[in-house]
Amino acid sequence: MKKTDFDAVILDLGGVILNIDYNLTVQAFKQLGFTNFEAQYSKLQQSGLFDLLETGQVSEEEFVSSIQESILHATHQEIIDAWNALLLDFPEGRINTVRRIAEAFPTYLLSNTNSIHYKAFNQTLKKQTEVEDIKDLFDKAYLSHEIKLRKPNKEAFQIILDEHNLDPKRTLFVDDSPQHIEGALKLGIKAYHMKDNDSLEALFAPLLT
Repeated sequence: MKKTDFDAVILDLGGVILNIDYNLTVQAFKQLGFTNFEAQYSKLQQSGLFDLLETGQVSEEEFVSSIQESILHATHQEIIDAWNALLLDFPEGRINTVRRIAEAFPTYLLSNTNSIHYKAFNQTLKKQTEVEDIKDLFDKAYLSHEIKLRKPNKEAFQIILDEHNLDPKRTLFVDDSPQHIEGALKLGIKAYHMKDNDSLEALFAPLLT
């Protein structure tokens, strides 16, 4: 890849910029007594309740109440803490790379997330970097619970292409989930699947020199 290949960049958040570990949330819910949680929520798929939360169709209170139907003794805060357990840290090198990308290209965030995680990871971001909001690092952020659309739904990508008059063939999308990569490729977007041992810094080095 070279800089002249692209006019814009779309980045995922979790697994690309923010370190996450789905298993930590699975284990946290198991400890609360939700024994089959991994059957309903993982990197590759999730059940209806989580889709509704990530598309802003249920509130935090409704989400917690629904979870409490499966683990009656769990408090509101215990459920929030378990749900947030997967959120780890923002490596400094990645934040610096995002800043450099945003200086070189129109850069957009497209993340499947929710209001609970949004508050939690912004607290971590501010503590680590003094950046108040993840949105401050991008020309515009498209968060699933705000746009009411999740990847790999093609409309989630199309809204960015349309709003900014982007040519999909000259737009680079980076994500760590194969199903999201497939969704982007169907629209003709150039997509890169980030693996566990990949480096955002190394990926973009040829584009930032």
